[in-house]
Amino acid sequence: MGSHGIKDRVAIVGMGCTRFAEHWDKGLDDLLLEATGEAFADAGVHQDDVDAYWLGTAQGGMSGMLLSKPLQLEGKPVSRVENMCATGSDALRQAAYAVASGAYDLAMAVGVEKVKDSGYQGLNAFPVPNDGTGRTLTAAAMFSMVLPAYASRYGVDAHELKAVLARIASKNHYNGARNPRAQFRREMSVEQILAMPEVAGGLSVFDCAGVADGAAAAIVCRAEDAHRYTDKPLYVKALSFVAGNGSGLTDPAYDYTTFPEIVACARDAYAQAGITNPRTELAMAEVHDCFTPTELVLMEDLGFCERGTAWQEIQAGAFDLTGDLPVNPDGGLKSFGHPVGASGLRMMFEAWLQLRHQAPADRQIATTTDRHLALTHNLGGYPGEMVSFVSILGTELDG
Repeated sequence: MGSHGIKDRVAIVGMGCTRFAEHWDKGLDDLLLEATGEAFADAGVHQDDVDAYWLGTAQGGMSGMLLSKPLQLEGKPVSRVENMCATGSDALRQAAYAVASGAYDLAMAVGVEKVKDSGYQGLNAFPVPNDGTGRTLTAAAMFSMVLPAYASRYGVDAHELKAVLARIASKNHYNGARNPRAQFRREMSVEQILAMPEVAGGLSVFDCAGVADGAAAAIVCRAEDAHRYTDKPLYVKALSFVAGNGSGLTDPAYDYTTFPEIVACARDAYAQAGITNPRTELAMAEVHDCFTPTELVLMEDLGFCERGTAWQEIQAGAFDLTGDLPVNPDGGLKSFGHPVGASGLRMMFEAWLQLRHQAPADRQIATTTDRHLALTHNLGGYPGEMVSFVSILGTELDG
């Protein structure tokens, strides 16, 4: 890929995040004001100090006025961003590149969604005219195809693989139970999850992420200016984005045990950040566990373990809160919830807390001088047609 990146040129200096929940008592404006207000206070700035805004929402509204109205912004550019479930991450990516270019000194990325008011579940696009060959299966059905493919390719017993998926969900619910901002805050045992009814293929209801309302926000500036706003900035090491071409939907030989867009995206991000072994160099990772089979595949596509071994690593606790590489220490989409436009920035908010050692004590990860980097990953779409985003964030400037 031809990405040169902006390593150590941009820093995050303030963040905010609402609780993700069924906010029947709050509107979109309320969520935006809460998340942005927390970020302004965190960075010690006023909204007028921010030069430009990027607003990520999949279904919340049609223009930047969705943000400028509740904040009563005067004469500020607000760009509305949408890129499926990676919407919030792409808003941050665009704000960061704008600052790195020198166009602005201080920028904000905001992600928001009020899914529960829509009467729908999950990612819903406007009906676009097509030639009739588009996907007709639900998202759960599409991702359920990972199970038989993985079991067949690596010789894993189907019942054992289901227990692995339940282990993923149980891990994320354990972490989410310790997170006051998470949508679902109750531990769930593997046995409880295995007893749940199936909803698509071999997936049960607890193999699927929750749908929520929520918002998150980040303020970015040039790295050399970061200490004007905080003594604990997070430096952007890599921002990578890949849009697939949908060819997997028409390829009878498509392999559901790997997502090529994510492999390419991770490779590019690691090159930007100078990472050669993510398993040993990362302190934590927030990944897009929209369904439990997704997290299984991601452990291999992101290079956290060898092909065909993720199921064993998961069972061994390698990605637990106290494991070798904690994955989704905030509960992930599975427990934290998934307001489409906000999820990417929520992941960065967890990195913000964890790397600055401000997470609650009972879920604070350990960092060392050799492991002080965080990875966040979003995907949008389905196996065969997806977009992928990977960021690498850190507390230290290299060199």
